[in-house]
Amino acid sequence: MTGTLRPGRMPLADVIRVGAVGLRTRPLRAVLSSLGIAIGIAAMVAVIGISASSRAELDRTLDSLGTNLLTADAGSTFTGGAATLPLTAESMIGRIGPVEATSATGLVADAKVYRNDRIPVEQSGGIATYAARTDLLSTTGTNLAAGAWLNPATGSYPVAVLGAYTAERLGITAPGPDVTVIIGGVRFVVAGILQPSVLAPELDSAALIGWPVAESVLGFDGHPTRVYTRSAEAQVEQVAAVLGATANPEAPNEVDVSRPSDALAAQQAADRAFTGLLVGLGAVALLVGGVGIANTMVISVLERRAEIGLRRSLGATHGQVRTQFLVESLLLSGLGGLAGAAIGAAATVGYATYQGWTAVVPLWAVAGGLAATLLVGCIAGLYPAIRASHLSPTEALAAP
Repeated sequence: MTGTLRPGRMPLADVIRVGAVGLRTRPLRAVLSSLGIAIGIAAMVAVIGISASSRAELDRTLDSLGTNLLTADAGSTFTGGAATLPLTAESMIGRIGPVEATSATGLVADAKVYRNDRIPVEQSGGIATYAARTDLLSTTGTNLAAGAWLNPATGSYPVAVLGAYTAERLGITAPGPDVTVIIGGVRFVVAGILQPSVLAPELDSAALIGWPVAESVLGFDGHPTRVYTRSAEAQVEQVAAVLGATANPEAPNEVDVSRPSDALAAQQAADRAFTGLLVGLGAVALLVGGVGIANTMVISVLERRAEIGLRRSLGATHGQVRTQFLVESLLLSGLGGLAGAAIGAAATVGYATYQGWTAVVPLWAVAGGLAATLLVGCIAGLYPAIRASHLSPTEALAAP
């Protein structure tokens, strides 16, 4: 009884070894072919990682500061003029049941800030002067970078605390009794400098002085410009609904109510949209890399026709030749994907460390990137592999 001849099966290790022949014999071409894939994956992993690290840092900051801060601002009148909050706005808001803390700032009109009295009047730098309550920092979650904050004693004297941007703009790096600024024509001692405020960024470009000295020295009318409130987390929406009417019962439409953390959430949404755009660009680079691999594999088939013919004449089947070139394409793309993922992760860690963030490299981004490279490699190598397997031994051996 004559048995049916069956082609020998190659173990997986032999399949990989044979598929790697082209990579070992032409290493420079392999590196250049994988470069496009590496760039695409590195771009996608780095963009996703940096964006994820940024969002994680923002979420951590919001968790520490809370999302229960609401503000009530003096808005506009029906005719378009500037509205004014009543003198009782702050105390009225404090009577709302779920409100846990209140504070306020009031814009001191025509109180321009200068480093000294030799600065030209028109070069004020756009720095605003605000009268501030002594509990402002605890309510807004703002911290001091150096010096001391206003207290009931210093609030009655010409003492100022500068926002982070204001101090930088004026060239002041440290407070002290001999460090002064001119506010509204009056010399104020700089007692402190604030850190950048996440939930109250308007404080960064301000000079803050005590409420009593603003009224007695600079002619401040005492009306708050913005009232800050901290409410019970579960009842923030309810407080927001009544905040305007409570601050100004006669004209609630002239009060602008906002939640600073909403602006940060909108920033996150914008960051996600931008991340999507950059990931799209990375995908284009990945596609270009795939085209490069396909081109390399087609040329490899043309150059190695003699090898293909020899393997076919020695008994290699169509499937084995096809598998050889398909594995070679997958190895090219896989090596490029691994290199790109490593580069992207390293870029994420480096940038996050530079910014002082906790580095976050999502595993799904790395796994998805590697899966995408293998898919691109499979598609790119499919046609060259099929073409190689269809070469007849005689035709291939006769090739020059």
